[in-house]
Amino acid sequence: MKKCLLVLFMIFSFFSNLNANYDKLAYDFSFRGIDGNVINLENYKSKVIVVVNVASRCGYTPQYKDLQELWSKYKERNLVVIGIPTNNFKQEPGTNKDIKKFCESNFGISFPLTEKTNVIGADAHPFYKWAKKNYGIGAIPKWNFHKIVVDKNGKITDTFASFTKPSSKKFINSIEKEIKN
Repeated sequence: MKKCLLVLFMIFSFFSNLNANYDKLAYDFSFRGIDGNVINLENYKSKVIVVVNVASRCGYTPQYKDLQELWSKYKERNLVVIGIPTNNFKQEPGTNKDIKKFCESNFGISFPLTEKTNVIGADAHPFYKWAKKNYGIGAIPKWNFHKIVVDKNGKITDTFASFTKPSSKKFINSIEKEIKN
């Protein structure tokens, strides 16, 4: 029985983010914006940041609408939504210009979008490598519209799989909790 408990403890400790050393914070990273500008996360200190890898040809693409509504509702309460277009899952074949046009014309997207970026594998953006190192496998996108929530201190507090809509009670509760902290 003791061995079983010890093994379970070790397994859960391995996957836990409680031991994250955070030698860096989210604020140490930047992305190239879809228009060629720089999206420096340092500019969002003391704000809650939701980082979402997105794609225009995905079954979850309608979540753009919920993300825009989230951004519109909470941006005055220190929430930032950042969309990270990626073709890692073969559902974002367009150019940055195509992606921007699609997002603006179909969903009225006004939150920051990056240029097309790798979010998994050896070529993943450094933010995603950092997220994996500090939060664990829950930070690795398994598909498009994976959501990473960064608190006002620049640390990951939660992640949500693609099937969790940004309008879901679970997701909104997580965001509101971080905004209040």
